[in-house]
Amino acid sequence: MQNLRMYCICIHNEILPKVKKLNYIPVGLGDDDFNDEWIRDNSGDHISEKNKFYGEYTFHYWLWKNAINKINTNDWIGFCAYRRFWLNEKDNQIKNLKFQDKILNKIPKIWSNYQVILGDQIYVDDIKWSKILKYGKISLIRNPKSILKKNRNIKFHFDMFHGNGNLDKAINVLNVNDREDFRNFVNSYKSYNQGNMFICKSRELIIKYYETIFKWLDECEKIFGFDLDNYGKIRIYGFLAERFLPFWFKKYSKYLEWPIIFNDLRKENLD
Repeated sequence: MQNLRMYCICIHNEILPKVKKLNYIPVGLGDDDFNDEWIRDNSGDHISEKNKFYGEYTFHYWLWKNAINKINTNDWIGFCAYRRFWLNEKDNQIKNLKFQDKILNKIPKIWSNYQVILGDQIYVDDIKWSKILKYGKISLIRNPKSILKKNRNIKFHFDMFHGNGNLDKAINVLNVNDREDFRNFVNSYKSYNQGNMFICKSRELIIKYYETIFKWLDECEKIFGFDLDNYGKIRIYGFLAERFLPFWFKKYSKYLEWPIIFNDLRKENLD
């Protein structure tokens, strides 16, 4: 029987009882005063000092270096956050259920045919003109065809909010096996699977992903460093990973897309 190990990434110590009530594994990141019941990213081999820039990936690094080989090979390994959760049912016909009954608590039978579960997609082509005028004038000059919605892609959106040309610079230092495929992905697609969230039944596949993503982000650090301003650039490593994750798993695994619900656990009453 395959079990579900769901790591719930949080930045507030106060919600520990709620995470435990969901039978998820509490992961505490950031500067809050977390008690000893949380898994942290600052022991053993770690990069916790980069959390401001890497977001949840400082935990992924910790898991890779310190714990993943200890996980049972029959377990599904998944990740959610205190404001984003996987739904229990794909058809989403669960409006009248309590929150804790809506979200994932067991492995659906349909998953047996897949290696990886990715979140449903978010589209980046329907950008308000007010935002384009505020953030995307240079991006529009660089790519005039993007004046039309049909020509806006992942790259245009990334350039707007995370620095013009930065995605191309990052792709240029990606490993040769993925470089042009990923470049084609960001130039061709108008959506990507959201939230840096995935669930995988192959420990070995996750390890391969970690080997790829952290080698790439290390190369990106040589370009962008850490003297960064505004949220869109400070978190550039997390945003790069968010675009790369669905590309990589779609290329190297049999995957299924699954709905994610946005819900702040701090506001939920689980009684």
